[in-house]
Amino acid sequence: MTVTPSRTSSKVNWPVFIASALIIVVFTTWAALDSDTASSVLETTFGWLGHNLGWYFILTAAIIVIFVLIIAFSRLGKTRLGPDHSTPKFSLFTWASMLFAAGIGVDLMFFAVIGPATNLRVGPGAAEGTLQAAEQAALWTMFHYGIPGWAMYALTGMAFGLFAYRYHLPLSIRSALYPIIGKRAQGRAGDAVEVGAVIGTVFGIATSLGIGVVFLSYGISWLFGVESGPAVQISLIVLAAIVVTISTYSGVDKGIRRLSELNVLVAILLMVYVLVSGETVRLLNALVKNIGDFFVMLPGALVQTFAYDTDPAWLEEDWVMWWTVFFWTWWMAWSIFVGLFLARISRGRTLRQFIIGVLLVPFLFNALWISIFGNATIFRIMGGDTSFAEAAEDPDGAGYFALMAEFPGATFIIGVSVLVGLLFYVTSADSGSLVLANFTSRVSVENSDGPRWLRVVWSVIIGALTIVMLMLEGIFTLQMAAVIIGLPLSIVLYMLLVSVWRALRMENYSTDSRSASLPSMLSERSQETTPESWRRRLARHMHYPSETETVEYMDTVAVPAVEEVAEELRKRGAEVTCTRGVVEGTEIPQVDLHVYFGDQPMFKYQPYAVQYPVPTFVLKTRRSGEVFQKVEVFSATGSTGYDILGYTKEQVIADILDAYERHLSMLQLSDQSGHAPVAIDTGSIPNDWDHVRAEKKAE
Repeated sequence: MTVTPSRTSSKVNWPVFIASALIIVVFTTWAALDSDTASSVLETTFGWLGHNLGWYFILTAAIIVIFVLIIAFSRLGKTRLGPDHSTPKFSLFTWASMLFAAGIGVDLMFFAVIGPATNLRVGPGAAEGTLQAAEQAALWTMFHYGIPGWAMYALTGMAFGLFAYRYHLPLSIRSALYPIIGKRAQGRAGDAVEVGAVIGTVFGIATSLGIGVVFLSYGISWLFGVESGPAVQISLIVLAAIVVTISTYSGVDKGIRRLSELNVLVAILLMVYVLVSGETVRLLNALVKNIGDFFVMLPGALVQTFAYDTDPAWLEEDWVMWWTVFFWTWWMAWSIFVGLFLARISRGRTLRQFIIGVLLVPFLFNALWISIFGNATIFRIMGGDTSFAEAAEDPDGAGYFALMAEFPGATFIIGVSVLVGLLFYVTSADSGSLVLANFTSRVSVENSDGPRWLRVVWSVIIGALTIVMLMLEGIFTLQMAAVIIGLPLSIVLYMLLVSVWRALRMENYSTDSRSASLPSMLSERSQETTPESWRRRLARHMHYPSETETVEYMDTVAVPAVEEVAEELRKRGAEVTCTRGVVEGTEIPQVDLHVYFGDQPMFKYQPYAVQYPVPTFVLKTRRSGEVFQKVEVFSATGSTGYDILGYTKEQVIADILDAYERHLSMLQLSDQSGHAPVAIDTGSIPNDWDHVRAEKKAE
C-alpha cells in the first residue's frame, strides 16, 4: 500500500492530545496533593535508573555521535534535506546565525558557573583543588553542552527533514517512522510514539523553565531586594503563559523572534565584557587550552563510565548520575523539539552540511561562553575566595550573580543579565507551546501549525507542571524527572536512527542502480552515430527553446511517449497511474507516470518544464533577461537534472526504460538486503519545485 500525505488543514489529534495531557495532568495533580510520596517515587526511580542504566544512556549518546558522523562523511552525506534540485532557503551566514542562536539559553548562564565550580570540588579523575582538577573543571561542562547533545539534535533534524522535505510527508514524528512501522504510523503505533514524544518534550521544557525560573528569581531578588521564593517563581511562570497567549492571538511571533535575535547579540556582548574586564590574557590562554583538551578527551569521554574509579570524593555524590546521565537524558527530551526547528531552517542543505553545522556552530559558542565564565569562576575560587566558592555551587543560581557582582558596573550588568535570561525564558515557553500544539495535531504537508487555543492549553499545562516540580525539591526534582523520561525517549531516538538508516540505504541502492545501469545506457546511446542523430544532438545545445516550442514538444513528443509506455506497462499487468496536467503559471503540458510495487517504493517519471535565464555567454545574440525552457525529468526525490527537450519519441521512451531499469535494480538490491522498505507516495514533486522558484523570485 502507498501512503498519500494529507493536504488538509491541521486539526487536533484528539487521541494523542487527550492521552498525553491526561498523563501529565494526573501526574501533576498527584505530585501536588501527595508531594512526599511523589518525591520518594521520583527519587527511588531516579536512583535505580542512574545506577543500573547509566551505562546505557552513555552508550546511546556515543552511538548517536558515531552514527551522524558516518552519515556526514560517507557518500550519504551528499543527500539533501529536500529534493535533489532544492537549494537552501537561507544563506550560509544566516543559517549559521540561527544555529548559533539555538545553542543559547538561560540554563547555559546557570550551568556555566555552577558546573565548573562543582567539578573543581568533586569532579572525576582529580583531587579537589588540584591543578588537574582546575584544568578539567570547565572541560566537563563543555562536554555536557557539546557535541554528543548536538548529535542528538542532528539525528532528529535529519529524520524530520528527510521525510518532510525529501519524501513530502507532514512534519511529524509518525512520518519519520514509515520505514520501520509502515502504515501503522497512521494508527495507534504512531499515536503511542507521539504521546511519548509529547510527554518527554513537556518534561524537557519544564526542566529548562524550572532552572530558568530559579535563576531569574535570584537575579530579581539581587536587583530589587525581594525574597527569592515561590511568589517570584510563580509570577515568572504566569508571565510566560501570558506572553504565549498574546503571541498566539495577536501575531507577535515575528516581534519575539526579533527580540530573541537582539538577545543573542546582548549575550555575546556580556561574554565579551567578562573577557575584557577580567583577567583577559589568562582567560584567553585557558580558552585555547580548553578547546584543544576537549577534542583530545572527546573520544574517551564519550564512553567514560568510570568503572574502575573508586575515589569516594565524587562517587558518594553520584557525579555521573547527576551530571552526565542527567544531561544526556535532558538533551533527549529536547531533541525532538529542537530537531524540528533545525529541520525547518535547513531545507535544501546536504546532510554533510547539516550535520557538521549542527555539531560545530552552536558548540563553538557554548565552548566560548563556558570557558570564559567557567574559568573566571575557577580563578576566583583558586584565589581563595571561600564565600564565592560556596555561592558558585548554590542550586538557586547565586553563583552567576556573585561572579558578576565583582565586575565594574555590576548593577547594570546584572540587570542586563536578568533581561537576557527573561527573554530567553519566555521565548522558550512560547516556542515550546507552539511545537507541542503541532505534535498533538494532525498536521498536513502545507500546514504544520496546531490550533491557537491548543498552544495556550499547553502553556498552562507546562506552567503547572513546572510549579509543582519546583515545590517538591526544586531543581533536583526536575533533574530526576528528566532522567526518568529519558528512558522511553531513548527508544524513540533508536527508532529514528533505524528509520533514517533505512531511508538513506534506499538512496544508496538508488545510486548503485544508476551505476549498474550506466554501461547498458552508454552502449545503446553509442549506437546513435547517424549524421542526423549527432547533428540533432549538437543543435539541442545551441538552441534555447521558448515556451511555445516547449508546448509543441510536450504535446507531440514527450507526453505521447510517456503515455505509450504507461499503456504498455498496464497491458503487462503493472499497477500504473499516468496523469496529465500543466506547469503552474504556464500553458506547458506535463505528464506524471507512477508505477507501484506493493510495499516497495514506487517508480516515478515526470517530464516537467523548468524556466531558466539565458546564459550570459550567449547574450551577444540574445537580449538580457530572456528566458528559456528545459524539460527536466523528476523522479520520486526531485529533478534528475538533465534536459530531454529535443529528444525524439524513441529516445524519450528509451530514457523512461533506462530509469525504470535503474529502479528495478534498486529494488533488487533492497530485496537482497533482506529488509524491504515501506512505500511512500511522495505526491507531485514539481509542486515543490514551484515553491523553490517562488522563493527565488521573492528574493
